[in-house]
Amino acid sequence: MLSLQFQVTPGAPLSVLVIGAHPDDIELGAGGLLLGLAKSAPRVHYVVLTGSAERHREARNAASAFLPGADLTVSLHDLPEGRLPAQWAGVKDLLENVARSFTPDLVIAPWSADAHQDHRTIGELVPTVFRDQVYLAYEIPKWDGDMGRPSAYFPMTDATAERKVELLHECYPSQRGRDWWDDEVFLGIARLRGMECRARYAEAFYCNKIVMVPPAPVQVADA
Repeated sequence: MLSLQFQVTPGAPLSVLVIGAHPDDIELGAGGLLLGLAKSAPRVHYVVLTGSAERHREARNAASAFLPGADLTVSLHDLPEGRLPAQWAGVKDLLENVARSFTPDLVIAPWSADAHQDHRTIGELVPTVFRDQVYLAYEIPKWDGDMGRPSAYFPMTDATAERKVELLHECYPSQRGRDWWDDEVFLGIARLRGMECRARYAEAFYCNKIVMVPPAPVQVADA
């Protein structure tokens, strides 16, 4: 299995755009990856499209908790939850406004085949707005049973996986009553995805397009 690293401008931090339809989407799908990226002090623009004032407070706390040390900008919006397909023009305008002010190296956002209509709308629009960026589409567990066959993995240590779960509970107390919101779901999916990439735990992503650059030629010294 070949590991890939992000290539950025020398001396510049990795710039990352993370997008969620709802508060907690980003952390459910990519919380482990955020914890891993935070170690390099990236520049991160964190965007959530829906949510009440209470849920926005949770999202803001989560962004800080999952991205300690990052140069972090948080943008929270109140588009109608569950109605993003009908708000297509508004969603596209919002994403295009972000693109005009921020040029990320990496975009982390929902998957275009997600069964939830809000997630799916964002996933369909991201590639049309951010055409030159690496786009990792995360997966979110739900009763619809829409788990697919991902193409990219972020292996997690036991400590990272456990920290992700700890922070989910800590940052999103409003969700604790949901019947699927528990350690077994979070760690169970991470264990399955870890098995698929020969790791203990992992998060999985869909990546539709990457550009491959061959390694530099090996310089052989004259005899």
